[in-house]
Amino acid sequence: MRGRQSEDLPPLAAVSFSVAQGEFRWLLGPSGAGKSSLLRLLHLESLPASGQFELLGTDVVSGTKRSVLARLRQRIGMVHQDFRLMPTLSVADNVALPLRLQKQPEDAVASEVDAILNWVGLTARRDARPAELSGGEQQRTAVARAVITRPALILADEPTNALEDSQAIRVISMLREISAMGATVIVATHNDALVHRFPAPALRLEHGRLKSDE
Repeated sequence: MRGRQSEDLPPLAAVSFSVAQGEFRWLLGPSGAGKSSLLRLLHLESLPASGQFELLGTDVVSGTKRSVLARLRQRIGMVHQDFRLMPTLSVADNVALPLRLQKQPEDAVASEVDAILNWVGLTARRDARPAELSGGEQQRTAVARAVITRPALILADEPTNALEDSQAIRVISMLREISAMGATVIVATHNDALVHRFPAPALRLEHGRLKSDE
């Protein structure tokens, strides 16, 4: 598979791998290796220029219909290192946003939000705005938002980059738990300590190429 080149991200070339449903994978490599490019591809923010690309059982090519891509994106959750929370919304409303965009009934939304906030330990902070939260609380909010639709695939781009060690461990523990419940999880990181603490197969990129799939 070869990815399209972006103005600000390195291109991918000769990248070939498969990840089983429910598997947890690290995505490793130095800055500029292509980790963000691969995550953009997996999140369908860009499409492959050539090669074969099957995502969640669907073949994806440059001409794939937008309606097909939209349905696939609904099965993918994304956790960003800069959180990307809506600053004017409360924790509860940020977490509820994906369900409301799907036009889910409000009683179902409320029930799901209550359950997920309890799981990430933010019930007491449900009415707080992002600016009132610590970095760890913001990232847990972002994780809750990413998983509330019960996606088949979770992508996390350096989700612990700005967190203290205890908060980083808590976030990765949650992502491992999600994987154990059946979701596929791919986490890009530079944090060697976390990789050693949570052993899992790793994809290693270098200069846009997959150097190892271990």
